[in-house]
Amino acid sequence: MDDSDGELTLAASELIPEGLDASLVLLRHGESEFIVERRFQGQAETPLSAIGRRQAERAADRLAHPHASPALPVPAGAPRSIVHSPLRRTAETAAAVAGAMADELAFGRRVSVLGDEGFLEIGQGEWEGLHHAEIETRWGDVLATWRRRPLDAWAPGGESLPAVQERLRPAISNLLRELAAAGIPGTLDRPQVAGYRDPTPDTPWSLVVGHDGIFKVLLLTLFGLPLEQFWMWSFDLCGISVVEFRAGRPVVRAINLTEHLAPLLDEAAQQATEERQRSGAL
Repeated sequence: MDDSDGELTLAASELIPEGLDASLVLLRHGESEFIVERRFQGQAETPLSAIGRRQAERAADRLAHPHASPALPVPAGAPRSIVHSPLRRTAETAAAVAGAMADELAFGRRVSVLGDEGFLEIGQGEWEGLHHAEIETRWGDVLATWRRRPLDAWAPGGESLPAVQERLRPAISNLLRELAAAGIPGTLDRPQVAGYRDPTPDTPWSLVVGHDGIFKVLLLTLFGLPLEQFWMWSFDLCGISVVEFRAGRPVVRAINLTEHLAPLLDEAAQQATEERQRSGAL
C-alpha cells in the first residue's frame, strides 16, 4: 500500500465515529421526466414520471415493512431519520417513504425528513437538461473521457469528483455522528460471518434518498477507495442498498436490491407482449 492509499483509508476512518454500530440505507429516486426524455439531469429540477411515482410507492412499501419477505438487513424499528437530496425527484421519493412509514400498519409514526445539499447529485453544468445525443455531438471527446477516466474530464461548468467528495464528506460525517449519539458503541469481538445469531441489541439506522452519482462517491468515500473507481458501483432507480457499521467498520450488507419493483417489470413485459401481438410483430 502506498502513501496515497494510506491517506484514503485514514480519511475514510475519520468520517466514522469510533465503535459505531448502526446501518445506513441508500435509496435512489424513482424515474424522472428527464430520464424518460434521455436528458442529462445533474442538479436540474425534474419531477418523477408516472412510472417513477409507482416505483417510489413500491420502494416505500418495502422500507415501511423491512422485515416482511424478502426482508431487508436492517435493525428493528423505524429509522432515526430520512435524509434526502433537496431536488424534486428525491424529495418526492422521500415523501412517499415517510408517508408509508407513518401508516398504522407500518411504524405508525412520522419519521423526521430532512433535506441536505451535501447529498445533491453531481452538478453537470452545461450538460444539464440536454439530450444525450446533443452532448455526444458537441462534447463527444469530453464525454468519452468522463466515461473512461472520470478524474480527467467532467461536464463543462460542472463538478469534478474531488469537489463532490469535499462537499459530501461533512454531510456523511454529520449523519454518522447523529447515529452514534443515538446508539451505543459496539465491538468487533462478536461473530463477523453472516448466519450466526448476534445477541447484540438493535442498533439505529437512517435512510438517505439520493442519486446514482452521489451514491457512487459516498461508497468510495466510506470504504476509502480511490475516486478513479467511480464506475464500479451501479444504482437502479429505486434500488435499495445497505451499509452496516460494526464497531466502526463499514460492511456492505446489500447492494442495489430491486425485488420490490418486479410487479412493475412484469406489467411492462406484458404490455410489450400485447403491443407486439397487436402489431403482428414476431
